[in-house]
Amino acid sequence: MHVPERVIRPQVQTRWLASAELPTRFGLFTTHVFLTTEPGDGACAKEHVALVFGDVRGHEAVPIRIHSECMTSEVFGSLKCDCKEQLDHAMAEVARRGAGAVLYLRQEGRGIGLANKIRAYELQSQGHDTVDANRLLGLPDDAREYNAAAHMLEHFDVKSVLLMTNNPAKVDALSALGVTVAGRLPVVVPPNPFSRHYLETKRARMAHELPVRCDPSESTITHGEAE
Repeated sequence: MHVPERVIRPQVQTRWLASAELPTRFGLFTTHVFLTTEPGDGACAKEHVALVFGDVRGHEAVPIRIHSECMTSEVFGSLKCDCKEQLDHAMAEVARRGAGAVLYLRQEGRGIGLANKIRAYELQSQGHDTVDANRLLGLPDDAREYNAAAHMLEHFDVKSVLLMTNNPAKVDALSALGVTVAGRLPVVVPPNPFSRHYLETKRARMAHELPVRCDPSESTITHGEAE
């Protein structure tokens, strides 16, 4: 059956395209695909995904993870970051709570793209941390934006969210877009020997709310409560 494209905010051309049930090891989700086209010459179209568990439409305090793409971790199993573990935790947590969503945004490398991310990795191998590597490339520390996520939440008529994040800047960014953030659910996973320095940099230089030290021998994810 053909479903007409739905324009959510015409000025940024965000459209709902398709949906289908998706069985996962965490439970049965519904996958919704959205297309966002940025205005201007040479507009870039990106497909984003909302993985929805249970009934979220019109609800308040919905557990939401806004997760940016990380091919190196999620596809290739890189140990340099905790992105795959955070994604797994978010899917398991919304399923455990009975309703929620993971909004998967296609903005690799905190928005700088895959090639620049690999260039930054090379600089990191020379001793620079993730922040300085980006700056040496003339790039921002974090180039992500969350308009698409706000449009997805509007599509589902979500009234307010419990945002699953360790990053207060993400809470501020969503609030600035008119999303009501009712609370924050920390997503803390133990580091491994390769990710420890990266996570410490996020804590010390990017204001992520992470433990000062996290024991890599711990085998379970720490579940936080809404703040």
